[in-house]
Amino acid sequence: QVQLVESGGDLVQPGGSLRLSCAASGIIFSIYDMGWYRQTPGKERELVASITKDGITKYPDSVKGRFTIARDNVKSTVYLQMNNLKPEDTAAYYCNAANQYWENYWGQGTQVTVSS
Repeated sequence: QVQLVESGGDLVQPGGSLRLSCAASGIIFSIYDMGWYRQTPGKERELVASITKDGITKYPDSVKGRFTIARDNVKSTVYLQMNNLKPEDTAAYYCNAANQYWENYWGQGTQVTVSS
């Protein structure tokens, strides 16, 4: 049974930091490309960071320089370090695992709220 379990979401003030974690089980983590997405009500889910199985990272301009994705293949965990958070970063954040065999899995999400 495949599970992706996110944690670390919280209420934080603008300018603050959070680190999200996504622990994977039931998959061979090292062969999966991992991604963090976010979604707000009424909007499409958007990619905020990705890291390939080879460690290549990618970010949209909206978070570049503020967010950092990293993976630990020993712990089967992917992280998202978020710094200088802004109110517009408020969203539910989801972890995604995908591989070349078209296998694609999602976590249940963790809420990040940026507000004073």
